[in-house]
Amino acid sequence: MTPGQQANSQNTAIRFSDIGSRLRAYRIGKDISPDALAKTLGISRAALYRAEKGQIRKIEMLVSIADVLNVSLPSLMGVGVEYVSTAAAFFERMRQLELDCEQIIGIFGPVSYLLTSDEYDEVLGEVMKELIPEGADENGESARAVDSLLEILKIRKATFRRRRPLIVSLIASADLERFLLHGVIGRHDLPTDVVVERRHKARHEAENIVSLLKDQPIGIQIGIVREPVPATSFQIFRQADRSILAISPFRLGERPNVRVGVGLITSAPEAMSLHEDIAKRLWNESLKGSDAAEYIESVIAKYGIQS
Repeated sequence: MTPGQQANSQNTAIRFSDIGSRLRAYRIGKDISPDALAKTLGISRAALYRAEKGQIRKIEMLVSIADVLNVSLPSLMGVGVEYVSTAAAFFERMRQLELDCEQIIGIFGPVSYLLTSDEYDEVLGEVMKELIPEGADENGESARAVDSLLEILKIRKATFRRRRPLIVSLIASADLERFLLHGVIGRHDLPTDVVVERRHKARHEAENIVSLLKDQPIGIQIGIVREPVPATSFQIFRQADRSILAISPFRLGERPNVRVGVGLITSAPEAMSLHEDIAKRLWNESLKGSDAAEYIESVIAKYGIQS
């Protein structure tokens, strides 16, 4: 077996710890408590806890779990492409992948959440709740789902700051322009004073990017892409022995989308190679360092609200 074949064999090997992580993510995405899922499956809470740690001894349990969570057995096992239908499950999977990640490469619009300020978390929760249709959350279920999602995101950011993996953040200038023009909003019918406040929040995050470009913290690389970029964002997670690709329909910037979409996660060599090539080309052609900082400052002066 050649080294390349060995690498591919390692990348496609089924890892029971990964299956347990997916189980937990899908359960969270379905908003099912551990006790409720264990009861439905007819197992103890301790047995479910072991399953979420990857200690799965019988295929029958996996089949039952897949049926209850309404996911395919291949997705649960991570064979081929993993499909994730809720934002909560998708971002929980991101959190899990980042735990063992050495480098993150991604196209983010308009900002990389992991590099945002703590103040951004506060306004993001308000914005996501603005997306809930009026009269559609009488029992508060949707609001609670937003709170759960925000908690996952905060844990991701805290973990990133503690572990400090390398990150390459590619930001589309067109996304940043819209972000500054409209602000951090969930819809366009907000009161004028709220819009003004949200545009100030957007400006603050853009200025935060400028600070990162000027300070150049170790391990953080930012490139400003001025050409059209893919409509969906993607991230490449490089771990010690494999790379994983996540394609996301979910957005956390201007008019975020956390309600509808299907995320894809895969280690398939062809998908990895194609997206690595896209990231490399965009990085090579992007503005970096002082050039990127000066460009964003000009964008802030043109589109940002006056401070």
